[in-house]
Amino acid sequence: MSITASVQPFRSEHRLTLSYFVVALIALSIGLLMGLFQGLEHAGINLYPVLSPIIKSYYQGLTLHGVLNVLVWTTFFICGFLTFVTVHRLNRPLANLRLGWFTFGLMTVGLLLAAWPLLSNDATVLFTFYPPLQAHPAFYIGLTLVVVGTWLVLANLVLTYRRWRKDNPGVRTPLAVFMSLITMTMWTIATLGVAAEMVFLLIPWSLGMVGGTDPLLARTLFWFTGHPIVYFWLLPAYVSWYTMVPKQAGGKLFSDPMARVAFILFLILSIPVGLHHQYTDPGVGQGWKFVHAVFTFGVFFPSLLTFFNVVASLELGGRARGGTGWLMWIRHLPWGEPSFTAQVLAMILFAFGGISGLVNASYNVNLAVHNTAWVPGHFHLTVGTAVTLTFMGILYWLWPYLTGKALWSKNVALAQAWTWFIGMAIFANALHRLGLLGMPRRTAIGASPYLPLQPEWQAILPLVGIGGSILFLSGVLFFLNTVLTPLLSKQKARVEIPVAEALSGPEEAPAILDQWRPWLAIAAVLILIAYGPVLANLVATTPLNVLGRRVW
Repeated sequence: MSITASVQPFRSEHRLTLSYFVVALIALSIGLLMGLFQGLEHAGINLYPVLSPIIKSYYQGLTLHGVLNVLVWTTFFICGFLTFVTVHRLNRPLANLRLGWFTFGLMTVGLLLAAWPLLSNDATVLFTFYPPLQAHPAFYIGLTLVVVGTWLVLANLVLTYRRWRKDNPGVRTPLAVFMSLITMTMWTIATLGVAAEMVFLLIPWSLGMVGGTDPLLARTLFWFTGHPIVYFWLLPAYVSWYTMVPKQAGGKLFSDPMARVAFILFLILSIPVGLHHQYTDPGVGQGWKFVHAVFTFGVFFPSLLTFFNVVASLELGGRARGGTGWLMWIRHLPWGEPSFTAQVLAMILFAFGGISGLVNASYNVNLAVHNTAWVPGHFHLTVGTAVTLTFMGILYWLWPYLTGKALWSKNVALAQAWTWFIGMAIFANALHRLGLLGMPRRTAIGASPYLPLQPEWQAILPLVGIGGSILFLSGVLFFLNTVLTPLLSKQKARVEIPVAEALSGPEEAPAILDQWRPWLAIAAVLILIAYGPVLANLVATTPLNVLGRRVW
């Protein structure tokens, strides 16, 4: 595809995508600021007494950081990006543009509704909102509206796809569209857990319609959604890694059929894994925890396929640029292009995030790091780098394409990508080491009375503040480029949408890989096996008698 920013079809859809991106970027900016304060607090620089007129406590800042960065930034970006991808790859407008704008409005209203108690310290329940911590009803209702909005995004994409399919019988679904639909389908199924938690437990409880709730049932419903959300974040990044980055590298995707297999495996294996977050929870049988552990290790397999396929594609690009030898082709990749560099650096750190994820999935080893700083260390390598730095890299070509202005500064963008990489390497490594030393997560460590009793922590904690500060500086560089591109850039953008051809194309894949019903049926069966007996037992035996608590 050679459409450039100067000749743009689908202008209405582009405005919709831009609207999603603006909300996502506002959320990211506030979340990054909260992250800086938390990193400095760990390093012994506690700014919260100064911030107390606005941010009442470390825990309110932590909640804002989690909700805005983990939930809002990702969700709004993904909805805008996958809409853009689907429209362009199918080369047709959204089936229902009014539904698209209604969906965006519904999600924004939901966000504002949830933001009100967040900012007023009436929803300081962290991004997991575990009961008995209780938030204002507006927080739960607002987040529910955001989730419902994502369902409508899928509905619009499916309607658009069905119209394309009617006009193109027998034609293989374009890979990027196939991936986008699987991402939103998996997410919609996964969110049934958190939707049930909100509608049947937390909203009635927060409104005083029922006398109490149950933390175990709520946690189980939350993690029905809570781990698949990781793949909701990652799969759009994979869309770019598979279908765009190989083109940017100057090569081709190694295997289209292998990519389809990987995404089908994500669809059927991403959801029945949530109990590995509940290894220490009583009330859930060990046998079911073992089942989820097996599925969790299974879902690493499509990630390994992705690693092989994407690296092979990068090698094709490096060799097409004149690279030779086992590894010297790496030098010939386009490291001077910020979009490419940001995404490849994200891939490198993600490899370490995958390794630490294997520890989290292992029952015995997990007990050594459960609820320690190891977990946010892992989290920042995955959603904080593999996802966020990739999304930033995508915006380095897509933001100029949508605004019609050339990127304000490629050098600043390159500096931003490398400073994020360096800052996260310091930050996440420090958290992993502190976790191995038993430092708890979700804790204002600088104010902990037992900190002086842990001298082995004190040599590492300053690195959390140093890494966090470098990350914040990187974020400033990113927003500087984002804001100044439409305001000060004097050149018009001449941006080609990167679309990678495949060395092994879709026509070489079996027809069943382009079908939906068999894979949805398998996903449903595995979910029923992994969660049906567990949830049936909890619903039948759990008394809803736990009162709400407001700690901060």
